[in-house]
Amino acid sequence: MAKFTPQQAADVLAVKQVVYEWGDELDVNNGLSMRTSDCLAQDVRYNVGGQWREGLEAVEAFYSGRAEAMRSGAGLMTMRHIITSLRVSFDDADHAKVGYLLVFFAALGDGPFDKYCDPLAVADVKMECRRDKDGEWRISMFDSGQIFKRG
Repeated sequence: MAKFTPQQAADVLAVKQVVYEWGDELDVNNGLSMRTSDCLAQDVRYNVGGQWREGLEAVEAFYSGRAEAMRSGAGLMTMRHIITSLRVSFDDADHAKVGYLLVFFAALGDGPFDKYCDPLAVADVKMECRRDKDGEWRISMFDSGQIFKRG
């Protein structure tokens, strides 16, 4: 079990908060407000849609393109990212590694939904976070591997 200094314990809370803000941004805005959510570093490395994206602009372009494709097809989905079993370790005072399980639900349309919906996916997530020059923690790397997928 990791032992943390009081400063590291405070940093764990800050890192967890930025991860939860990231999940909330996806759930509430479909990732369309990543820049204003301020949870990603400008130079983030981000694996989504089976491809690595480099930089905040590339991540925003992915989510914008995905939303546009969904709107022109069946429509936007309501999503919920359930983050659990979150663990934080520190490389140094300004760099953290984060691992957690992500249980992902999604359905077409606007909720609430009255029909059963099992998870679309369960993923093992790896993130790296760093404290930027302004003192705020931001996600600098996101990667995940789905361990269970809805068929």
